[in-house]
Amino acid sequence: MTLRRLVLALAVGGVVAGITFAWVLPRIAGYAAVWRELRSLGSVWMVVLALVAVMNIATFALPWMVALPGLRFLVAVKVTQASTAFGLIVPGGAPMGMAASYALLRAASFEPQRIASAVALTGIWNQGSTLLFPVVAIVLLAAFGTSSPALAAAAALGLVLTVLAAALLFAVLWRAALAQRVGDVLARMMTSTRRLVRRRPVSWSGDSLVRHRAEFLRLMRQRWPALTVATLANQLSAYLLFETSVRAVGIGLDAVSLPETFAAWSVARLLTSLPLTPGGVGFVELGLTGMLVGFGGMHPAVVAAVLAYRALSIVPTLALGLLAGAGWRLGTRTNTGA
Repeated sequence: MTLRRLVLALAVGGVVAGITFAWVLPRIAGYAAVWRELRSLGSVWMVVLALVAVMNIATFALPWMVALPGLRFLVAVKVTQASTAFGLIVPGGAPMGMAASYALLRAASFEPQRIASAVALTGIWNQGSTLLFPVVAIVLLAAFGTSSPALAAAAALGLVLTVLAAALLFAVLWRAALAQRVGDVLARMMTSTRRLVRRRPVSWSGDSLVRHRAEFLRLMRQRWPALTVATLANQLSAYLLFETSVRAVGIGLDAVSLPETFAAWSVARLLTSLPLTPGGVGFVELGLTGMLVGFGGMHPAVVAAVLAYRALSIVPTLALGLLAGAGWRLGTRTNTGA
């Protein structure tokens, strides 16, 4: 990504965020009413929210520890928070976060082959679950006699993208020519990421992916059950944070049910994964607010819940990620004598 494209993407994201927070959300619920909802949170709810937010951060490490044996928990937390923070700041979605993960793990002295396999596995499992959650939500809503046209569209999109991703994965694993093309694209993306932090280009290409397909298949066969459990623990901890935020502001099950909160969250998760704005800022807030209000939530409480959830899922990660990233760059300079 060139500097010009980066600046343009950030500008677009800033405009979308400005419209969302300065115009759209205040028309749904005034910020004075929203602030009253947030101030009414009891100390017990505040403690619960803080604990769930910490748990959510901790579970980020689990899939990486499964996919990259020998990766320690604290190192995994640093890598995941730094790469996630990078993905929240820089436009490009999940691929940019994956590229940042590769760079950080190389700085931690892991072998390129093992890192590439871990990046691919965690990325596939993460995106696969994100795409399938709306499908699960549609089934849950149907079981409880509720329907949502927006969710049905998201579920259809998720199912189509999942099938396409599975077909691409199969082709990459079994066709050397396509594996080389995909590897070349990933190498270019990661080189672009490293240039943003003034690092040299990666030393591998699509040829490396072709050579190490057998190792990747072996790792996938051995680790897929544990990786599935770890990925679900990480993803669903984010849903638990959202669910807790909704109930903390007083939205009861009679107003918005568990399947409905899961449906809203699954759509927001899908929006976050799309390279629309950094971290889906603007689009995610509108998606969550619109669906919860549509399901029957009171406007001020819904906006308060959405803002609390987004703050708890973004601000700690940005703070920890920037600290970890700064430590990584300082360590790199020290090691190279810069």
